[in-house]
Amino acid sequence: MGIAIQTLDGVYGRPAASVRIRLECADGGHWNPDAKAETDHEGRVQDWKGRRFERGVYRLILESDRYFVGLGLTAAYSEIVVLFRMHDETDSYQIQVQLSPYSYSTYFGSFG
Repeated sequence: MGIAIQTLDGVYGRPAASVRIRLECADGGHWNPDAKAETDHEGRVQDWKGRRFERGVYRLILESDRYFVGLGLTAAYSEIVVLFRMHDETDSYQIQVQLSPYSYSTYFGSFG
């Protein structure tokens, strides 16, 4: 079905809007660029422009440095990388990332 992302700002306790995200797919030991998106005002990406997902290993790369510089802060992690496995392309996947300048946490859920 798809992959939905939600980013939360751990400093201000609000959605992290305008975070640029790259999606890459593993292929024979290499990472292939797959899609790009930017979170909306609710910190979400729900549509990858009609992209159909298949079983496999993916990674999300969140440009956290760009986000925090826009807030006048410096981030320890210039990018946040989240690797995950899609077991069943008929399921929907939800990934949440809570980010702050010196830490981040993730949540992964699937529902079919």
